[in-house]
Amino acid sequence: MPRAYVPSALARQPWQVIVPLAMLVGFGGAVLYSAAGGHFQPWAVTHVARFGVFLAMAMVIARIPQDWFKRAALPIYVGLCLLLVLVELIGGIGGGSQRWLNLGFMTLQPSELMKPGIVLVLAWFYSVLPVGETQGWRAIAPALVLLGIPGLLVALQPDLGTALAISFGALVMMFLAGLPLRLFIGGGLAVAIIAPLAFFFALRDYQRKRVFVFLDPENDPLGSGYHITQSKIAIGSGGLFGKGFGQGSQSHLDYLPEAHTDFVFATMAEEWGMLGGLFVLAVFALVLRWGLKVAMNAPDRFSRLLAAGMVTTIFFYVCINLMMVMGLAPVVGIPLPFMSHGGSSMMTNMICIGTIMAVGRWSRPGRAGLL
Repeated sequence: MPRAYVPSALARQPWQVIVPLAMLVGFGGAVLYSAAGGHFQPWAVTHVARFGVFLAMAMVIARIPQDWFKRAALPIYVGLCLLLVLVELIGGIGGGSQRWLNLGFMTLQPSELMKPGIVLVLAWFYSVLPVGETQGWRAIAPALVLLGIPGLLVALQPDLGTALAISFGALVMMFLAGLPLRLFIGGGLAVAIIAPLAFFFALRDYQRKRVFVFLDPENDPLGSGYHITQSKIAIGSGGLFGKGFGQGSQSHLDYLPEAHTDFVFATMAEEWGMLGGLFVLAVFALVLRWGLKVAMNAPDRFSRLLAAGMVTTIFFYVCINLMMVMGLAPVVGIPLPFMSHGGSSMMTNMICIGTIMAVGRWSRPGRAGLL
């Protein structure tokens, strides 16, 4: 159809990312349909419906002016910290962790929202900090405080995986802001020294067990190593073309735990094989490439940091989940974006997408201050 017949509001949408995301969510819905034994409920329908709702939310976010983002950065950060405190007081407990708030219509995990929240507040902080001061303590100490408060609250839940994700996003923001490389090298050496002590004296028993399982999952294949062992069996048994849609024995016979959330990639790989896995990787590559292109074309420091930080957040989700299900990283409970079933995860990733869309809109001449 000629462009002249397409409404301008539709033509302006970033279809180069919306279409791949819709394909990925649709594929995820098919995997969830199969994981439920050939039923749309309870996962497939809600998964696709959430994407529709949060896509509309992302389009609304994309219309927000840059000044509004800057003014809202600190209040949003404070609000999320208060929600994390509220989780400690009245949050729901599941799987040995206290992470969720029951809002009635949905169960909210505030720590998920802190992933884009920490990116937003640090992008604002480094945009108002004079560039010449990025080499001194004024660029480091406030950022560490902004990271330390939510990082500590999330670690207390305990949710080590999300705490690491928040920390990773913050450290990337510091690096992109231009902090001296020697600080990151020194920090890496400090972590290498402290890590063994933290392993024995700071981590809980189940967290230490996850590390042992990562190092040698076959040592206890029916106990602590069960999750990762079954995941690798599912991925390997899929071969090149997979067993066929709806034919996955690992998920259908309940060998594969969390087949609809953390290990959804293993569920998919068993039925769709390596070709299905390559399709998922290709779509994520398109989405991340689009985000990086928006960041590189951003009109100012705040926009560049914000877009790059949101891309980093999505990348961390994807990278850690895929490494986890293939036995290349400890199991830390991070879902696969746009494929795993989960409202908080979908909301967080669509906030990232909507924010990158907003930066792309600010990059158009004369658009940064318009709603």
